[in-house]
Formats: sequence, structure tokens, C-alpha cells
Amino acid sequence: MKLSFILWLAQVLPQPAADPLCLATTVYLEARNQSELGQRAVAEVALRRRDSGRWGESVCEVVTARKQFAPTIVHPGLRMRNLEAWEKAVQVAFEAQHDWRQPAGQRNEVVPGASHFAALDLANPAWATAPRVATIGDHTFFRVQRLTPPTVTMSVPTAAAPAGPHASQRLAP
Repeated sequence: MKLSFILWLAQVLPQPAADPLCLATTVYLEARNQSELGQRAVAEVALRRRDSGRWGESVCEVVTARKQFAPTIVHPGLRMRNLEAWEKAVQVAFEAQHDWRQPAGQRNEVVPGASHFAALDLANPAWATAPRVATIGDHTFFRVQRLTPPTVTMSVPTAAAPAGPHASQRLAP
């Protein structure tokens, strides 16, 4: 199965069907030689990014954002030949998405707060100086930026109501 076919399929499927396909493809490409825990951590980063909305509104948008995950980095003609690894990636993707539907405090998070990961023996991105969350297998996971916006409380000063018998008429639009 070619990567280009999977990416095409993800574009034509409805989002609820496309997202698990995109997540499984990312897990396969990024972590097929890693433990289940390492694969789960990769899936978690993609899901956390989706929730943030900074890289896209769907898993497919997140993992196909330019140069963010393997689906946009490896050659689209790549043949995904390891059926056993593909089946495992699909299983991990479905389990991760199922768990991610739980409220934040009830999820089984493998790499809490991680927004990025890298195989530091292959690449040394500039953001790799960020706080490290964990190293699982070949990947080191980082909290590069806060993905949930801080709570902002704004107080808006209110103008005093005009006085006089026709005050309500002056306030009306």
C-alpha cells in the first residue's frame, strides 16, 4: 500500500473515518519499530496538537501540516509493506482516540503535556532545548509550548447611565 493512496483516501473519506487512518499512518511511519508505549506517545502528541487547534482542526490536518509529521516528510511513493506493523499502528490509533475522548483528567496519558518529539540520533531540531517530558525508545518527547490557552479574565468598565427623563431613549440603539 502506497502512502500517496492512504493520503488520497484520507481526503475523500468523511473526517470521522479519515482521522483514525491518518493517525495510524503517522504511528506507522514515525514509530513502527517502537514499543506499543512509544507508538501510543506519538499518537498522543498528534491528538494533543489537534485539541490545541494550532496545527489544524482534525487529526488529518495536524499530521499533514507541512513538515510536522512523517506523512509530509517521507516520499509519497513509499510502500507500507509491514502488514503486522500496520495492524499494530491501526490498533494503537483506535485505542488512543478512544482514550482521548475521556475528560482530560481521566486519560491514560503517556507523555503528559508533550507537544513535540524527535529521534535525537537522527535530528536535532532547535526546539529540542525545551523541557523534556520522557524518552521512550528512540524518541524524546518535549513540552515546547503550552497548548491550552491560559484562562483570561477580562473586566470591561461600564459607563454610568445618563441621568434624566429620556435617559433610556439615549441608550437605545
